[in-house]
Amino acid sequence: MLEIFERIEKTYNGKDLALLKRAYDYARKAHENQKRASGEEYFIHPCTVAKILVDLGLDAATVAAAFLHDVIEDTPVSEGDIKKEFGEEVLELVVGVTKLEKIQFHSKEEEQAENFRKIFVAMAKDIRVIIIKLADRLHNMRSLNFLSIERQQRMARETLDIYAPLADRLGISQIKCELEDLCLKYLEPDFYEYLQINIDERLKEGEDLVDHVVEEVNKMLTDSGVSGEVFGRKKHLYSIYRKMRERNKTLDQIYDLVAIRVIVNTVDECYEVFGKIHNKWKPVPGRIKDYIATPKPNMYRSLHTTVVTNFGRVFEIQIRTYEMNHAAEYGIAAHWKYKENKKVADDLDTRLSWIREVMEWQGGLKDSKEFLNSLKGDIYSSEVLVFTPKGDVISLPKDATPLDFAYSIHSAVGNKCVGAKVNSKMVPLNTVLNVGDVVEVITSQTSKGPSWDWLKIVKSSSARVKIRQFFKREMKEENVKMGKVMFEAEAKRRGYSTSELLTDESFEHIAAKLSFTGQDEMFASIGYGALTVNHVIVKLIDYYRRSQPQQEVAKFYKSNNKTGGGVKVKGMAGLLVRFAGCCNPVPGDDIIGFISRGHGVTVHRRDCPNLKHVEDGRLIEVSWSEEADSVYNASIKVMGNTQAEILAIVAATVAKFGLEIVSTNGRTDHKTKQAVVDFNVRLNSKDELESLITKLKQESKITDVYRTAN
Repeated sequence: MLEIFERIEKTYNGKDLALLKRAYDYARKAHENQKRASGEEYFIHPCTVAKILVDLGLDAATVAAAFLHDVIEDTPVSEGDIKKEFGEEVLELVVGVTKLEKIQFHSKEEEQAENFRKIFVAMAKDIRVIIIKLADRLHNMRSLNFLSIERQQRMARETLDIYAPLADRLGISQIKCELEDLCLKYLEPDFYEYLQINIDERLKEGEDLVDHVVEEVNKMLTDSGVSGEVFGRKKHLYSIYRKMRERNKTLDQIYDLVAIRVIVNTVDECYEVFGKIHNKWKPVPGRIKDYIATPKPNMYRSLHTTVVTNFGRVFEIQIRTYEMNHAAEYGIAAHWKYKENKKVADDLDTRLSWIREVMEWQGGLKDSKEFLNSLKGDIYSSEVLVFTPKGDVISLPKDATPLDFAYSIHSAVGNKCVGAKVNSKMVPLNTVLNVGDVVEVITSQTSKGPSWDWLKIVKSSSARVKIRQFFKREMKEENVKMGKVMFEAEAKRRGYSTSELLTDESFEHIAAKLSFTGQDEMFASIGYGALTVNHVIVKLIDYYRRSQPQQEVAKFYKSNNKTGGGVKVKGMAGLLVRFAGCCNPVPGDDIIGFISRGHGVTVHRRDCPNLKHVEDGRLIEVSWSEEADSVYNASIKVMGNTQAEILAIVAATVAKFGLEIVSTNGRTDHKTKQAVVDFNVRLNSKDELESLITKLKQESKITDVYRTAN
């Protein structure tokens, strides 16, 4: 505790120093007589958190909030007390951290996602809140050994899933690396111990070689008249562990346990030293990375190269300026140390723009699970750096396409995209982009907007959300109508009516889980594909069965006896039967019955693939009765040049036959590049089905038509 007091006296002065002394004394008195799980004084914790932030170079208000970050939660001190004593700025930081303290991560993805949202709201409001939280988590991880094994592993897992990636995304490698190593210690203790022992042994054996490389590079600096520092830095354990796991290598096959770091004064000197190193030692192909010209998304800047030395040893060498090195260690926190520096201010704005973008597109996601998956995709995804025609660098996730590029520029550019050029050549929109590609988007003001197929092409979370937002915003009325039709058809197929399943009580029940504010919003979500109709129907049926079990039993027998009309089981009609949804048999099909436990006989087409592995003893002969006059569903696949042409032809042909389309689903076959539309039609017999297929095959713009199992 004395150490932190000495540190703030050396680092701050004037009003800042007075503020921190008051915060120190206030927190010490508030936490008096409180103990941590280790038995030590609780006040040691806020002091350590404050020290981490002082080392990062944070401003006085942030460090004061670090001293006070637990007083509202753990002591009688109120928000009003903090505001009166330290002002609005410190209060907002303390309250922000206090709200995050209340977050408890559970196994349920939905709960975890909602908590993730809270973190991003706090970050968007004031980024210093999450920096305090990262420092708080770092000290908690350092003292984790006093907790139970279960709590150790739970905290280590959430740290590895959430806090370490956030530290990385904010560029604070100092915190990120230590967090990852501590997580490894508790999640893989045996592996951690093995690495510690064996890496240290190998480093001792290679110490002379490292010293030799450092000496050679120092000589290059001297000969060039460049002043700087050269030293070997051991890579953190988790990065070595991950490399071993991902590349399936043993420790003996990992050669770059130490990175040689060269720190100079200017960017020109970085490139000068870079050239001299390649002139002396042979670089390994594919291992040269220029993060100065094309910084990482977290604004990390450095030159990286891996070389084979003249004595056969492989070394990674990193070259950067002093300012770049500080930014690499402290990331977004470097802003407060160099707050007058325009370059650092620009870097801060770039980092905050990512957070702002997340806050922008997360508002379009009602599904918390989708938000969590999207966010993790953005945090963890490997990057591909590509260029605009003007030379601006755009960072995209691995396997990104020109559509991802278009939506990264602006949602309006993506929505109006009709083509793309990569390196001056026209390419399909699903082309996978590579590092260094120059991408140009071709737009048209007459474009009607994105296609549903684009959701299968794009790889970035933000592009996927923007496409869904277009359909939700531009086609709301059509989506509601389509969703209602799909809902009613699926309910009917399962033997229910819409009025039975969708009551005020049942909707209120599922709305709480799915975050709907009204039934039209639910239907629209089904209509534009954000939610499957089955996802909603299953929840409503479950609620219906639990709320009125007796009616459900009676209804089952009634509906299935009715549905099974027109089928005889071993020559006897009127038994409890129903038709399989997987193959949708219609009168005229060769059929067979499957005896299902507690549900009577389910009628399948005899060639249904789902019957291949069933027990022979559970199959029973069935046949169509002469009075079969029920309505049946059949599934048909149609292929052609475009979805629009297929849909127009199918709709017109079905109407001529006096039939009804139940549902449609379109896509593009990535192998043949043809448009494919699956549709479900309601009809009376196999003859009607065959006539419909024959008629469709006669259309010149349709290349193939056939019946499918479902």
